[in-house]
Amino acid sequence: MHNKVVYHAAKALDALGVPALRFNFRGAGKSEGKHDRGLGEREDVRAALDALAAEFPGVPLLLAGFSFGCWVGLRVGCGDARVTELIGLGTPVNNSDFSYLHECAKPKLFVHGANDEFGDANKLRALVETLPGENHLEIIPGAEHFFAGKLDQLDRAITSWLTARYPVLSG
Repeated sequence: MHNKVVYHAAKALDALGVPALRFNFRGAGKSEGKHDRGLGEREDVRAALDALAAEFPGVPLLLAGFSFGCWVGLRVGCGDARVTELIGLGTPVNNSDFSYLHECAKPKLFVHGANDEFGDANKLRALVETLPGENHLEIIPGAEHFFAGKLDQLDRAITSWLTARYPVLSG
């Protein structure tokens, strides 16, 4: 919840007037519970979506996730009708199964570092090319998994994608 990637993604969304909710998965930070290898964490994502839907009834939801949160969150977001768009940041394709995305036609943005040690950029590119629906991949040159020194480009990628989809967000 407090790492720089998650913080900057939430900041980019907030700057556009898009409500953002950051949370820790079970067992992370001061959260209760124990890490459950992605199973129980899906319930954490559902609980967060329920909270947002209660706070903003009738508003379509966008789900963004970073690294492990991308793997778990996008899976939940694909199956939740309230979620209309997905953003994957630092998609860990080297050691996680993203095959579920082949059944998900929701619009997706992937922002990824060219030097991400947990997700080979070419492997992610090959995956994105096979996905249904509208998909956009933004590879940030020189960036690693945590986008050190490149967080401004992460912000711009999110902002550009959303303002292209919703010009009213441009201000």
